Amino acid sequence: MKIGIDIRVLMDKHYSGISEYTANLLSAILAQDQTNEYKFFYNSYHDLNGRLDKWNNHNSQVIGLHYPNKIFNYCLQKIFGYPRLDKILGGVDVFWLPHFNFTSLSSSESGLKKVITVHDLSFLRYPQFFSGRKNFWHKALGVKKILKEADMVIAVSENTKNDIIELAGIDAAKIRVIYSGNNVIKKAWPEDKIKTCLDKLDISGPFILYVGNIEPRKNISGLIKAYDKLRNELRNKSENVDLVLAGAPGWKDSQIHKDWQASTYKNQIKFLGYISQEEKEILYSRAAVFVYPSFYEGFGFPPLEAMTYGAPVVCSNVSSLSEIVADAAIMINPEKPEEIAKAMKLILTDKELRAHLVSLGYERAKIFSWDKAAKEYLELFKELHENR
Repeated sequence: MKIGIDIRVLMDKHYSGISEYTANLLSAILAQDQTNEYKFFYNSYHDLNGRLDKWNNHNSQVIGLHYPNKIFNYCLQKIFGYPRLDKILGGVDVFWLPHFNFTSLSSSESGLKKVITVHDLSFLRYPQFFSGRKNFWHKALGVKKILKEADMVIAVSENTKNDIIELAGIDAAKIRVIYSGNNVIKKAWPEDKIKTCLDKLDISGPFILYVGNIEPRKNISGLIKAYDKLRNELRNKSENVDLVLAGAPGWKDSQIHKDWQASTYKNQIKFLGYISQEEKEILYSRAAVFVYPSFYEGFGFPPLEAMTYGAPVVCSNVSSLSEIVADAAIMINPEKPEEIAKAMKLILTDKELRAHLVSLGYERAKIFSWDKAAKEYLELFKELHENR
């Protein structure tokens, strides 16, 4: 079987979210499957300096074009429907898109089976959380048409499956849930490396941690307000805890920074920007509490990553999050900063509760495996190929 995969999501130098998902899943698939032939498509106008060499193997090959993305996406793929990506790869039996993109493929009558993974439909559920440019991009893609033309749609959670049915009108029989894996494996970081990292990030003493993009959907403003409430309640106690926000700037983040400036404790709130994988894992290992008050997630990697490193988690009770973390976190209503504050205070002041959450978190994080996800993808590819 020849399997084509669109790896345009791997063009960024730093992986996060969907690019991290794709890279980890591909590694697991190639480790398990030594028989089928894989052809990876990419397009990049820039020199990638050998960053894609790792995907060339005895049964895998990277094949690319070098157009500017705007010309390739909007003109060639969207308007002219050319070139057909499966044809560029020399013909494949199954073509998998790890994410929505401008994509022209041969018709189903040719025998090609098309698979797409949907991580979330937040742009349909909450368009107000996105910039005008992002909303235009999603409309130009024609997401509902892409889903209708796919032979199989993979959802990363039951919540995402339900959204695909409700918001895109896709038949449930054409949707399969395959849970994502856990992006981290716990390491025993040497104390000197931990100290060097924390010194570099200007962090001393206990801290509450958030990891993710700085954008409205993540509810950073609500977290800042909750932190203010927490600090007011702890004011007469010896415990002093900072709030550390680790993640790249997103869109529509001006209100978040206004709320930060308005905070009584703004000097104890640290915006780190993008951090490396090593820095992220060290922060998980030292966080007093990990808080993820997002309004919407298709899956939600950070809570599982935090649990892997023994950080007790406070998490929203909406979208997929309760499905993913189950009973291993304190669940809160993201609309209520007072609930977030109360949950953080409980973990900071109740040692037994903290230990209980840490124990539950360790076990919950073990459930999600890239090897398991890869096995289910391979079974799906085989099933589609046999039913051509």
